[in-house]
Amino acid sequence: MKVAVIMGSKSDYPVLEKTIQTLKAFGVEVEARVMSAHRTPELAAQFADNAEKNGIEVIIAAAGKAAHLAGVLAGHTILPVIGLPIKSSTMDGMDSLLSTVQMPGGIPVATVAINGGENAAILAVQILSLKYGELKEKLRQFKQDMLEKVLKDDASLQEEVAK
Repeated sequence: MKVAVIMGSKSDYPVLEKTIQTLKAFGVEVEARVMSAHRTPELAAQFADNAEKNGIEVIIAAAGKAAHLAGVLAGHTILPVIGLPIKSSTMDGMDSLLSTVQMPGGIPVATVAINGGENAAILAVQILSLKYGELKEKLRQFKQDMLEKVLKDDASLQEEVAK
């Protein structure tokens, strides 16, 4: 199980740290790279062209501004590509969101929220779980842990308010 986490700039790494940590927590191998749809277009295309052959099963592509990294990668592979828009401009990431989500027919990019690194990882794990059954139980436990945290927080809040 291997996911590529591609960022358009190393300045995107603080958002991608949570993505990488989450994937590793599920036992997924991560290949992290910096490449740009605009500054290194040949490198990005070559990476996507060879991703499947190199053992990649899902690609997470993160870029800010109106970058088209996820779309460029998706145009060069049949692998699932998850776009992660990064908040990095005066438009609060809306330019990145729109350039990632508004793909032409035939070149889909699944897109998560602006700076939604954890959700990008979880979606990648959900996709991988179709092939790797052991991930399904880990996902179920992840959801159970979230439920228990909310219940604990609710009980704590009720206790605090009752004082």
